[in-house]
Amino acid sequence: MRRTNFLRPILSAMLILVLATSMIALTGCQKETPSENETTKATEKTTTAVKLEGKVIIDGSGTVYPLMANIAEEYMTNVQPDVSVQVGRAGSSAGFKKFIPGETDFSDASRKIKEEEAAELKAKGTETLEFKLALDGLTMVINKENTWAAEMKKEEIINMYLSGKFKADDKVLWSDIRADWPKQEIKFYGPNENHGTFEFFHETILKKAEMVKTANLQQEYSTLVDLVSKDKNAIAFFGFGYYMNNNDKLTAVKVDFGSGPVEPTIATIGENLPYAGFTRPVFTYLNVNYAKEKPQVLDYAKYVVSAEGAKRLAGANGFAPLPDATYAEYQKQLEAIK
Repeated sequence: MRRTNFLRPILSAMLILVLATSMIALTGCQKETPSENETTKATEKTTTAVKLEGKVIIDGSGTVYPLMANIAEEYMTNVQPDVSVQVGRAGSSAGFKKFIPGETDFSDASRKIKEEEAAELKAKGTETLEFKLALDGLTMVINKENTWAAEMKKEEIINMYLSGKFKADDKVLWSDIRADWPKQEIKFYGPNENHGTFEFFHETILKKAEMVKTANLQQEYSTLVDLVSKDKNAIAFFGFGYYMNNNDKLTAVKVDFGSGPVEPTIATIGENLPYAGFTRPVFTYLNVNYAKEKPQVLDYAKYVVSAEGAKRLAGANGFAPLPDATYAEYQKQLEAIK
């Protein structure tokens, strides 16, 4: 009896230990098989990008500048705070003049690269990738007090900017466009030859015909906004984004392409949408040689064409985004770079 009494507490302790161990094991099994949502959340929390540093240098289109600057800001804030992304706005043509000799990693452009520019890059052994970022709508803007020209036909816009169409000295009056409009001289404005917007307007809209000699062409879009906002008889052209950010100062002309006046908006700008007549793609060009040498350049390129980049930020900067498949194809091209 004494022997049995002596073993009883020991056996009880062992039983408690076995039960406790079983409960711990059971709990462990439950933790090893989390729900699908828990797995996803855990993956999101534990997956972090490789920390990068260095610079990414971008220059080019003033039209593309607000979008690319916004993408750069988001990237530096949320993805790679130790990478400095520097975005310039010298203009499309001026940007290529820096890109060709290798001064920049990316070149933004509001028009496609020219054959001679591509040939120079090839001669230097520079491999490039072209990315369409979004779609822009060329926008004609007038002064807020201009109540007569708020709607114009595409042909009227073209003709008024053609040298010699109405007057030998190109001092065109509003009444030359429509007889019931004011007998006041039109003050023509636009971006200068450094900008792809000028080239698009000159080459695509005017079909390379000479522009009126009285046109006042400027380097800075902010200058154009200021000039038009202060002149009742002014008219200018630039990208929709600049109008969108200054619509309190300017009026956008509704353009009749043959089926009635169309206002430029994110909903109408597109290659198969009502504002197609003045729609154009905007681009950025990547120096692939640098993307292979500098991890931060390749990483930034992937961000630009990701769901968090151009697609998400296009609308906020006055651009219509491209289809998901387009950005996905660019991602594949970048993933192939080793």
